[in-house]
Amino acid sequence: LGGSDAVEFPIKFTPKKPGCYHCQIILKSSYDIRVYEIECVVSADQADAQLEFLIPAYQTVTQEIPISNLSNEDWRFEAILEGQGFHGPPVIHVPVGGTVPYPLTFKPIAE
Repeated sequence: LGGSDAVEFPIKFTPKKPGCYHCQIILKSSYDIRVYEIECVVSADQADAQLEFLIPAYQTVTQEIPISNLSNEDWRFEAILEGQGFHGPPVIHVPVGGTVPYPLTFKPIAE
């Protein structure tokens, strides 16, 4: 490689789902042992979602939005709600492999 000591080592990685993947590559010779740690973080495709609330004025409706954690770490979400009449918990925790519903409540004060 033009006088460099670098050696290319192509790796193919095809994850089946989002998550955090760890790998060790151990290279051995009679003179040396080298261990390379690789961590790949795979996120899900961005998804657009839309909720529609149809209720009479001054009534309340709650929609539970499922938050699924397919990663290898527990998640802590902070919710920032914008818009008049929307309410929900400011923080939720989703454990590894779990699904926690986020209760989004809407109570209109006018038509």
